[in-house]
Amino acid sequence: MSYEVTFGLTLQTLRLAKNFSQAELAKASQIDRTFISLLERGIRQPSLTTVFHLANALDMKPSELVAAVEKRVRRARWKRLT
Repeated sequence: MSYEVTFGLTLQTLRLAKNFSQAELAKASQIDRTFISLLERGIRQPSLTTVFHLANALDMKPSELVAAVEKRVRRARWKRLT
């Protein structure tokens, strides 16, 4: 699984855990809703600024957002090895 797809799945999981629609996350993060959709589908990659805005909107540190993506990457790699 690519990093883009992994980031998107993680973002979607975190968004849904907060009971946010894409539109609500877009408003809270000041990022266009269509860009959130592109991120969640793994079509686009976030900039560092975008990571900070998304993390703030999700009430977490940017490092926590990246760590969540990293954890998902590790799990995917582990599943391929077993």
